[in-house]
Amino acid sequence: MKPPIVTLRFALYGCKNRPFFFIVATRRKRPRNYGYLEQVGTFDPVPNTRNEKLASLNMDRIKYWLSVGARPSKPVAILLGLAGVLPPHPRSLVTAVKNREALATGALTLDALEEAEKDEEAETEENTEDP
Repeated sequence: MKPPIVTLRFALYGCKNRPFFFIVATRRKRPRNYGYLEQVGTFDPVPNTRNEKLASLNMDRIKYWLSVGARPSKPVAILLGLAGVLPPHPRSLVTAVKNREALATGALTLDALEEAEKDEEAETEENTEDP
């Protein structure tokens, strides 16, 4: 089976301390911000005043690209799983279980939970570029 030619992944825009991501359909071997076939959404990982991380998804176009064989990268698959487009990603389920257990034992405060989420986001940002 041939690997998919198109992938859905994050394209990093914004500045050093204020990341902002476009969710784009692009050719698999292209560099992260080189160019894309279509922008299908945005993601703002920095929490706003209500502690919300904002995502905007064009569901029709995402479903189209998935139907023609586009493969989402791991961070995009996690986000699409949370949005209900794809089945939940196993990593997000494991993270949710760990957070619930830590909150139940009282070992994790909300501040520590936010720090853990920031660490996880930093890890996913490192993995945004497909090999």
